Amino acid sequence: MNSVEGLLTQIQGLSSTASDVLSLQNVLKQADESLHAESTRLLPFLDQLDPSKHSLGYLYFLEACTAGPVTTESASSFVLIIARFISSCVAEQIRLAPDKFVSVCKRFKDQVLLLEEPLRGVAPMLTAVRKLQSSTEHLTTLHPEFLLLCLLAKCYKTGLSILEEDIFEVDQPRDLYLYCYYGGMICIGQKCFRKALELLHNVVTAPMSTINAIAVEAYKKYILVSLIHHGQLSSSLPKYASGVAQRNLKSLCLSYIELANSYNNGKIADLETYVQANMEKFGSDNNLGLVKQVVSSIYKRNIQRLTQTYLTLSLQDIANTVQLNSAKEAEMHVLQMIQDGEIYATINQKDGMVRFLEDPELYKTCEMIEHIDLSIQRLMTLSKKLTVMDELISCDPLYLGKAGRERQRFDFDDFDSVPQRFNI
Repeated sequence: MNSVEGLLTQIQGLSSTASDVLSLQNVLKQADESLHAESTRLLPFLDQLDPSKHSLGYLYFLEACTAGPVTTESASSFVLIIARFISSCVAEQIRLAPDKFVSVCKRFKDQVLLLEEPLRGVAPMLTAVRKLQSSTEHLTTLHPEFLLLCLLAKCYKTGLSILEEDIFEVDQPRDLYLYCYYGGMICIGQKCFRKALELLHNVVTAPMSTINAIAVEAYKKYILVSLIHHGQLSSSLPKYASGVAQRNLKSLCLSYIELANSYNNGKIADLETYVQANMEKFGSDNNLGLVKQVVSSIYKRNIQRLTQTYLTLSLQDIANTVQLNSAKEAEMHVLQMIQDGEIYATINQKDGMVRFLEDPELYKTCEMIEHIDLSIQRLMTLSKKLTVMDELISCDPLYLGKAGRERQRFDFDDFDSVPQRFNI
């Protein structure tokens, strides 16, 4: 154990300045194998290190300590130790060993799940994400882990806090798939269907060379949320979706495509019959709750169609047309839709008549002007980002090499001129 004690001394002596920490990093890399060999005896040595001062050294010791199998009993103590480390560690130091930090945080997530206490992991994992990020535009490997904990703990609002940030830098494609998939599920939990559609759409249309399970599950939820939010499903994927997705996703989600077809017919009895016949399938996919919301939403869609035809209509006529049981039930649906801003109408309680109105928004209030201004500013920022990214790609030797090899398959005009210094 003398070597471990000597390493402790070096950690304590080389953690004060940036240059010392860089020197310590090389020492720790060389000692990593021996630390893992001594992993079962390292835990007491953590007490001799201060995670707020010796973050890099503490990280190497902690990663080695947690490398082996963990029991429920040991998980309780490790969860406290790792949570304290995440809270106290110095971001600049742990970013020197990002793989180690990610490994420790993933084990932390596994341990809180082993204890069946996902809520304990939410706040520390959010802190870990912030410390690992180089900027808020950076998607780390820990983002999906954090969102998964939020899902399991039903802390949807906490998960939304990072979903509002624009992402431009991704470490691994799988991280993006899971981030958008879990994020979509969190938005569904909060009834933020528009944002959920955006995130699930990103999974479905992301570049992929082979079909993957995440994209398949995302497409199932994308179909259901499209029906709930828009009342319809587009017959085809966008042209920018990968060829693999275009060819395979629909055939792998036939039950959901048929559900959408039944929904588009507008016949509630047929839809309910189809759902009942495929209840087991939807349940095994953990989508039964969403399917029930789809069935409920068809009443709203049918009421919305009435607003395009009639100016006034009785509650009884609405109930008969939409196939509701009574005028009272129709009244409850109409009131809820008015409250949610889905239709504009007034109900005359005296004679049971509904009067459909035009959208009262005149787009000239201070709040609306401020909203439009913020949207314009965001679009301008996004446009600048896209321009910069386009310029970087247009000068990337790998891209230009691939474009040059494939040029004979296309018309010459399909390509921008290649900068002279990268002529192929």
